[in-house]
Amino acid sequence: MFQDNPLLAQLKKQIQETLPKKEGSIKATDRGFGFLEVDNKESFFIPPNYMKNVMHGDRVMAVIRTEKEREVAEPQELIEQFITRFIGRVKLIRDRLHVVPDHPQLKDAIKARPVKGLNPELLKEGDWVVANMTRHPLVGDNKTFFCEIKEKITDSNDKIAPWWVTLARHDLPNSEPAPQESWSMQEEGLEREDLTELPFITIDGESTKDMDDAIYTVAKEDGSFEITIAIADPTSYIEVGDKMDKEARERGFTIYLPGRNIPMLPRELSDELCSLLEDEERPTLCCRVSIDKDGVIQDDIHFFAAWIKSQGRLAYDNVSDLLENGECENWAPNDTILEQIKALHGFANARSAWRAANAVVFPDRPDYRFELSEDNDVIAIHTDPRRTANRMIEEAMITANICAGRVLQDKFGFGVYNYHNGFNPEKLDTAMDFLTEAEAPFEKEQLLTLEGFSALRRWLNAQDSTYLDNRLRKFQAYSEVGNKPAAHYAMGLDVYATWTSPIRKYGDMINHRLLKAVISGLEPSQTPDDTVGEEIAMHRRNHRMAERDVADWLYVRLLKDAVKEATVFTAEIFDINRAGMRVRLLENGAAAFIPAPLILDNKERIECNGELGIVNIDKVKEYQLGDQLEVNIAEVRTATRQLVAKPVKQFPAPAAENTPAEESAEA
Repeated sequence: MFQDNPLLAQLKKQIQETLPKKEGSIKATDRGFGFLEVDNKESFFIPPNYMKNVMHGDRVMAVIRTEKEREVAEPQELIEQFITRFIGRVKLIRDRLHVVPDHPQLKDAIKARPVKGLNPELLKEGDWVVANMTRHPLVGDNKTFFCEIKEKITDSNDKIAPWWVTLARHDLPNSEPAPQESWSMQEEGLEREDLTELPFITIDGESTKDMDDAIYTVAKEDGSFEITIAIADPTSYIEVGDKMDKEARERGFTIYLPGRNIPMLPRELSDELCSLLEDEERPTLCCRVSIDKDGVIQDDIHFFAAWIKSQGRLAYDNVSDLLENGECENWAPNDTILEQIKALHGFANARSAWRAANAVVFPDRPDYRFELSEDNDVIAIHTDPRRTANRMIEEAMITANICAGRVLQDKFGFGVYNYHNGFNPEKLDTAMDFLTEAEAPFEKEQLLTLEGFSALRRWLNAQDSTYLDNRLRKFQAYSEVGNKPAAHYAMGLDVYATWTSPIRKYGDMINHRLLKAVISGLEPSQTPDDTVGEEIAMHRRNHRMAERDVADWLYVRLLKDAVKEATVFTAEIFDINRAGMRVRLLENGAAAFIPAPLILDNKERIECNGELGIVNIDKVKEYQLGDQLEVNIAEVRTATRQLVAKPVKQFPAPAAENTPAEESAEA
């Protein structure tokens, strides 16, 4: 009516200009209405007729008026649109194209059309697509939502959808870089030592193709060790700034998803030319260093370029079986390889003991591996524990990265460094409150130092319960990457610069080029700028979200019958908020949410305290972070790829609430 009558429209505008306005974010509900969430934690009701002009997550300016004796918000101006590019599914309404966004809070179909060149006949009901919002009711004169379908991802029921849809959602590539016609090594001014006669060994997973580290260890009579860590050298084939280098930087990392990986480099480099295959001569960058009998890294760190030839392509499980059980049922190394295994094992034990006493050693957690059928169905999930051989390689790589950090710090004062600042300064006082209550033997000033923070981490590892450790993690800073040396508090190390995975990490390629400058005495062909940390952090964040999203999808597929079968799982609590608690199923690694009503459907008796990380029943602590409990799957939400669980343990009504019939039965 107002649009048809200019005078009434002008009058409405004048009235609205006198009303108070609030800026906030839209929170939608399943029942059509919504709320304007204001930054000062105020909340205003939005009736269904006003919600038609906004989406969940939109940031808007709204007028606040009173309607039917209730304050309501009417969105007037769009400040920031929640979605622009999005993933959705095709929905045909009266044979017209619409797209339903793949988002838990966005359920309405949006009118759509394909971009020029995309045949609409190819788009069927339920197909997965990438779309861009082109129209919003609060912008311009047209009062409707509208989007443009940019590309089709895959068909509705394609079993490969979890991977393709997730990669499209995070705008990640779904294949490795295109191969080149030929590869040739650059002239880098490096002399490579010939170490092809030394018995280097690789230890990897059975199916690993991109083997990027080989190790040669000498155990000396005085209990010390000399270790040479050889790392694959893709930068010998890739020039700074060329097409392949730019693509590797744009990708940042090899993408590891459940059931498949997408290499950062072409497979003929990562799996063939650079992979340290058994009995194949390969160019490498090496670090040789001595470790005394107490596990202390000595000052004789030496980086150099070399040719090596792996003499043993070993598997984690075989080596672990040999060392843990005295033999491996289906494999036995020759004497030379056995000597290398024992020397590396001795080195790793010395370094692990030193780190446990002087730095930080993380508790072992298993890896969860999805087994897929040829048509991408989930067959099973395998639990792979961290075994002896895994820890041996881990200690060698940590040692190599400490050495790189020290050398780059001394030579240049820059590089690509991993660092961690300990506690978030704004949260340190709160952390100290928890520590004081737990009678922890630490003062605030101690925790500001690397030594003090490391001592705290060791103290926490020694506690019987993981509750305090889980609680304090919320007050810690995040691990970061930068171009200047800095301590890594979480590892208890004064400096740490990774270079041991250049096939899989672009930051390691940069450090390779810097280390080559150290070796040759020439100027570095590449130096890390101030944006390198942000780039790496963005890539890492996107890859982790993609890995989690695919895993959630596959868990829903795997556990679709768990509700009907009433399967009992052991779960560990890793987060608690006022709505309930989040748990991880230890049998398979799946994350599930337990809503408070499924713990106890009585708001008066249950309290989920996120600040303290506890759940109280009748004012008595029943659960806390780190606890393990038995759960059933209560619901599998296929559309949103979420698992809802409930505790097996039930909480009866307190005696005072018993009914007369119950009291009679008890009597």
